[in-house]
Amino acid sequence: MRLSRASRWVLGALSVLILAVIYLPLAVVGVNSFNTNRNMVWPPPGFTLDWWGKAFHSLGLWDAVLTSVEVAIVSTAVALVLGTLVAMALSRYKFFGRQVVSLLVVLPIALPGVVTGIALNNAFRTIIGVQLTIGTVIVAHATFCVVTVYNNVMARLSRVNPNLTDASADLGAGLWTTFRLVTFPQLRSALFAGGLLAFGLSFDEIIVTTFTAGNGTVTLPIWILQNMFRPGQAPVVNVVAVVLVVISSVPIYLAQRLSAVQE
Repeated sequence: MRLSRASRWVLGALSVLILAVIYLPLAVVGVNSFNTNRNMVWPPPGFTLDWWGKAFHSLGLWDAVLTSVEVAIVSTAVALVLGTLVAMALSRYKFFGRQVVSLLVVLPIALPGVVTGIALNNAFRTIIGVQLTIGTVIVAHATFCVVTVYNNVMARLSRVNPNLTDASADLGAGLWTTFRLVTFPQLRSALFAGGLLAFGLSFDEIIVTTFTAGNGTVTLPIWILQNMFRPGQAPVVNVVAVVLVVISSVPIYLAQRLSAVQE
């Protein structure tokens, strides 16, 4: 289908407008990370690297970063195992309620974060009766990280020839041998892409984390929220926000490239 010259101009203008609405605020945050004014007046009266130095030497910030990395790594590992097992079971076997199980697996990422957070908070504190710790944060993050792994693995399994696993079984290979030598090599890039997306989601998650983190458990997004309105901390928060955008963009970019290669 060929578009008229006027249609191309309209679509181009709308695209530029949408991208500006999305990315101009991020650009302002980036500029403010170098703003000499502590109150972030605009336009900046000057530029400095002092805030980057203060952020680099902030012990509380580094503790929050390490906590976020720890939570993201563990929750991603849990999601890789559970998401792969569920995807393989639902793709290989036909049984009553299969579509319902698939819906329940995907549902956590579609629910509002506030609803998920309240539900998990009630489950941990009221039903199970455990204290909120870093462990509850990991479990909470794994609930929606599973979805990214599950979707990637299911998409890949739909393009895998099932006769390969049957042939492996006919040749005498067990379940583990078949998975290690036949299934896993075909899923490797999908698992890597799903793991990267899961890590990115977990690393900058704040809503569910707020409801499931106990006292003393401070992830990077929570640290940003706590320091955003403290006197003199706004410039440092802008620095952290810039770094967080860069860190979050890397796994998403790599996952996108892997998905493109898979196609």
